Amino acid sequence: MFYATKQNKYIVEGTAFELDGVQYPAVWLNQATAEQKAAIGLVEVVATNSPADSRYYWVSETLNGAELTYTNTPKDLEELKKNSVSQLNATAYSLLFPSDWMVIRAAEGGTPISTDWAAYRASVRSTANSARNAIEAATDIDSLIAANTFEWPHDPNYVPVESDTIPLA
Repeated sequence: MFYATKQNKYIVEGTAFELDGVQYPAVWLNQATAEQKAAIGLVEVVATNSPADSRYYWVSETLNGAELTYTNTPKDLEELKKNSVSQLNATAYSLLFPSDWMVIRAAEGGTPISTDWAAYRASVRSTANSARNAIEAATDIDSLIAANTFEWPHDPNYVPVESDTIPLA
């Protein structure tokens, strides 16, 4: 986005605009050099800070001339903690659900759960419990963000991706 200093107006890339009676096509900003933009009084809008994570902060922005400033207001910590625990429980449930039949089969028919699946299920519950304790102990947004930064275990059938590139032949 650019700010036209003399006209006190904002111009967005990809849109046609008019300055001092001259009509500019939508592609002009993308094709013009920095010198051409400066010659007609355009200044690129620059952010003075960064937006915070909108999962934890209400983010608003203020334009003042060629400066864009983000205001990051923390959301209610208790509500965030409640939502984090709810999401944690839902994720743990979705990870355990596909193997619940193994537990039922063991309980009803006596067929034991394989050790790797039992260990995986225990690891999911342990991860969830540790994360839940950290979330509930969080005293501020930063500690809540840290509490929500963890990795779930992979099930025994997980196959890691070897490469992000796909061979062409």
